[in-house]
Amino acid sequence: MNIAHWSTMDTQVGPFTAVVASDGAVLASGWTAEVELLTEAIAPSLRPAELRRRRDLGEVSSAIRRYHAGEFDAVDGIEVRQRSGEFREHAWQVLRTVPAGKRLSYADYADLLGRPSAVRAAASACARNAAALFVPCHRVLRTGGGLGGFRWGVQVKRWLLDHESPR
Repeated sequence: MNIAHWSTMDTQVGPFTAVVASDGAVLASGWTAEVELLTEAIAPSLRPAELRRRRDLGEVSSAIRRYHAGEFDAVDGIEVRQRSGEFREHAWQVLRTVPAGKRLSYADYADLLGRPSAVRAAASACARNAAALFVPCHRVLRTGGGLGGFRWGVQVKRWLLDHESPR
């Protein structure tokens, strides 16, 4: 992969940046204006040789705007490309099936993955997720409902969970 594009847009919870491969797949995303923080999270085999800024990333930018406007499934159809071991890649795919408004504990998530004893591995998959929002790791909480950590800050995680809560 040679060239990827990136864009930052303002959201209600702060700047959001996405890095997208030339074919439109999201390689990394999160609530930051610092694209370097995102490129560091991209697997070396997928890391682009060159990054070019764009004002708009087409479908990806549209999905980000629509999600933040309350159309939570807008991000579901966007392709995401992440590489890691078999367990993490499976974990990220499964996490994409968790609907907005649903909250899981790390133990529930491990069960959903078919590996009930792999709670720490499930938590690690969330922590290593490079494509926040598109792979909704913010929907996974500590047992007992505590927020736990979030790469983009607990205040962002709280906002996302509140935003997705039925009114």
